[in-house]
Amino acid sequence: MINAVLTAPEPGTVVQPIYQYSDEQQAHIKALREYADTLLLDPSDPYHKWELRWLNKPDTMPRYMRAAKWKLPDAKRRIEGTIKWRREFQPELIRPDDVKIEAETGKILLNGFDKGGRPIIYMRPGRENTETSPRQLRHLVWWLERAKDLMPPGQESLVIIVDYKSTTLRTNPSISVASKVLTILQQHYVETLGRAIVTNLPMLLNFFYKGISPFLDPVTRDKMRFNPDLLDLIPKSQLDSDFGGDFNFEFDHETYWKQIVDFCGIAEDGTRLEGYFDGPKNVHAEFPSQQSQ
Repeated sequence: MINAVLTAPEPGTVVQPIYQYSDEQQAHIKALREYADTLLLDPSDPYHKWELRWLNKPDTMPRYMRAAKWKLPDAKRRIEGTIKWRREFQPELIRPDDVKIEAETGKILLNGFDKGGRPIIYMRPGRENTETSPRQLRHLVWWLERAKDLMPPGQESLVIIVDYKSTTLRTNPSISVASKVLTILQQHYVETLGRAIVTNLPMLLNFFYKGISPFLDPVTRDKMRFNPDLLDLIPKSQLDSDFGGDFNFEFDHETYWKQIVDFCGIAEDGTRLEGYFDGPKNVHAEFPSQQSQ
């Protein structure tokens, strides 16, 4: 059994997809950034530096232009909506201790990478341990931010595997909660979902996917796969043994939580420790991958 978290793709992984932009597209990206700069908070606002950090990430403007299908007015509307949401939600400032209780059962785990170098988030609704609350959404967003931290250079998206093994009507999220999750993913983490994989879905819960179907945009729906052969998508060394992989990970809450918090340099107040403002310095250095076990 292994306790160490996989924080780097399999050696030799070629990150994909890699996007190339025409001169016209680059001009649109530049125009969107110029517009976003007009929306920035005053530098005296404590959240200004975090807002600027997000805008400065090399993938932010291209993702919003791609999501808008290169229509600049739509991209402006989308990014303005996300800026407003981030100011209210402040995802960079979620305190680890505020969401730690949600992570006690491992209902959401970030561990491993697919064949394109996308970090994998496992969701296991059957391990639900808390009542519905805003904290559950903050917990999800916290993990989305940590997945962004672990993305290798050039990677802009992630994989979500939803495993319904042992899920019951009681532990399954409500359609209301699911719609809020989809809103966050589709509107405020645009072009971040690379694949959405659903496994072990019981017939009893088919109604759930019919219920959330109206909230799925066509792009998200096209990325969903039900019970695929995961070894076609994920190296065996990176896939959890619960799904047929060789990565025999033993979840221990305290050990796992400390690794993630330390690796990403998250301070007690949710900010970054010195030297980690733009994420981990070297995703290969801090914790060994399975190949070096």
